[in-house]
This record gives sequence, structure tokens and C-alpha cells, in this order.
Amino acid sequence: MSAAWHLYLLECRSAGGTSLYAGITTDLDRRYAEHAAGTGARYTRAHPPIRLLAARAYPDRSSASKAEAALKKLPRARKPAFFSP
Repeated sequence: MSAAWHLYLLECRSAGGTSLYAGITTDLDRRYAEHAAGTGARYTRAHPPIRLLAARAYPDRSSASKAEAALKKLPRARKPAFFSP
């Protein structure tokens, strides 16, 4: 059985204040550590993460990717609410 996939939302430092970054992974702790160390995504190398805002587990990569695409289409103000039950 494969590991669960997680969709996550990070709050990042930006020149004008903060920004949001969404991604998927099978290991949240490892991926956050990569972002914080500057070895994660190109975006988080330029905009270091401040904190993990939210995360949700999905049974497979396909459903996590579809959820990520849906999340990225939302306006910034509605993204954290995407993770509410």
C-alpha cells in the first residue's frame, strides 16, 4: 500500500508582505523542511515559508493533484477555507 498524499498550503514571505504556496507530497515534514532549507520549489527559494497554514490527506496522487488545481483557482482569501470540513 502506498503512502497517503497530502495537499498543503504555506504562508510565505514576500516583498509586499505574505503570499501563499500550495503543493502536494507524501511526507509533509520532509517537504516543509526542504522548503525551509531553500531546497524545495523555486518559488519557496525566493519566498521562504513562514508556516504551514493547512493540510489535507488524499488517498492517491490523482485526487491530490485535482484538489491542488481546484485550490489554485480560488482567490487568495478563500484558499484557507478550502481545508475546512
